[in-house]
Amino acid sequence: MFKPYTSDPYFDEMIDQNGNPREHYQRFYNSLLQLNPEELKEKQDTANLNFLRQGITFTVYGNEGGTERTLPFDFIPIIIPSDKWKQIEKGMVQRVKALNLFLDDIYHGQNILNDGIIPRDLIEQNPYFYYQQAGGVDIPLRNHIFLAGIDLIKDEKGVYRVLEDNLRNPSGMSYVYQNRYVMRQVCPEFFSKHSLNMLEEQIGHLHAALMSHLPKNARTTDDPRAVLLTPGMYNSAYYDHVFLAQRMNISLVEGRDLIVKDKIVYMKTIRGLKRVDIIYRRIDDDFLDPQAFRKDSRLGVPGLLDAYRAGNVSIVNGIGNGAADDKAIYAYVPDMIKYYLNEEPIIPNVETYMLRNPEQREWVLKHIDQLVVKNVGASGGYDMLIGPHASEEEIAIFKEKIMENPNQYIAQPTIKLSRAPVYQDGRFYPCHVDLRVFVMKGENINVFPGGLSRVALKEGSLVVNSSQGGGAKDTWVLKEEPQHAKQSR
Repeated sequence: MFKPYTSDPYFDEMIDQNGNPREHYQRFYNSLLQLNPEELKEKQDTANLNFLRQGITFTVYGNEGGTERTLPFDFIPIIIPSDKWKQIEKGMVQRVKALNLFLDDIYHGQNILNDGIIPRDLIEQNPYFYYQQAGGVDIPLRNHIFLAGIDLIKDEKGVYRVLEDNLRNPSGMSYVYQNRYVMRQVCPEFFSKHSLNMLEEQIGHLHAALMSHLPKNARTTDDPRAVLLTPGMYNSAYYDHVFLAQRMNISLVEGRDLIVKDKIVYMKTIRGLKRVDIIYRRIDDDFLDPQAFRKDSRLGVPGLLDAYRAGNVSIVNGIGNGAADDKAIYAYVPDMIKYYLNEEPIIPNVETYMLRNPEQREWVLKHIDQLVVKNVGASGGYDMLIGPHASEEEIAIFKEKIMENPNQYIAQPTIKLSRAPVYQDGRFYPCHVDLRVFVMKGENINVFPGGLSRVALKEGSLVVNSSQGGGAKDTWVLKEEPQHAKQSR
């Protein structure tokens, strides 16, 4: 079944350059070989049907009115050995620590700007920097990042690199659980031969991290009330919001369900108003409070910012986190790690060219057909040029965009993203993958074991985002085997 499969010139997660399974995939590979084509097809069809039945969907914007789709799923998992996962964990803890210190700094003393480590105008001109609203606020634990989604890739040598930091409203954790649930339904025989890190206790860590953000003027420390604030059912990640609110046993609310009185936030209930202490918001900053941000917002809560600044309610993730996760600031994260922690980055960035720099811009314009160009504020694969796959017309358009607004774009080499086998349409073929790792931060930092493996299901595509045709795989983190078990193998 793998005869036509080739891994070169990319690093393949499962198959080495000689066409053999990697050591940590050997047991899974052996199980796979025992299945005939009819059984393989049945597993893939059953997996897709499971997603459909459970209503696990996302919204593709750009189509007329937006289109609801089930998440494409592939049942060949990404398997990560325990030693590799330990490296990822350390790298994620280090990175989130530094990013949180950076956010706390730019909204208070601004030492990193005063010392010239990061150009001041890069922060002050950032559209996601909300000093007027969030500057000087004393927030619980001095913690701005309750939940981070850090996107990792592997290059052609199999080295992990950070592709992107998501510190505002990272989505996808619900899909991690559903990927595992569907895999256990469809392929129970695969799990009997592997010892995996379990996901069940992670919601407990997420809830504990959330509840640790008690505001300084909390009504009580015994029974604090948290809510998840959603834009509503038409949001692309609404399934994520419903899932997390249910699992954490907190109320799912929209802006109209909350009211502010005397700088205190209340939730409207059939038994009257109930005070709210912590808001896990899944609404962008601009829409949180029409009195402090966009006046035309119908999603937020009038007066919410006054309650926040008075210390009567906590809002997580923090207001203004977008100043730390756009693609221009990304290039400076290694400098943050050195500045705040006095350490070298454990997991490196992808090399990045800053187009605000005239010399780098000139070089990029000459070599744009070999590079990836990204809008620093965009996400989801939008407003992005993949040079080797672009037409002359697309390249010309992006050159014009760069010349008109160089601060809005960065460029990176076209990394040979690692690939993994997928089984679609009755055959195996390799597709590019990345991994979103979720990091939960409260009094402690917990790294979710595994995360969301996203796969570019269109053959040859580099875009893994579900809104651009990408899909998902289950992610397995192997437990460390006891020494006697290793020796007996």
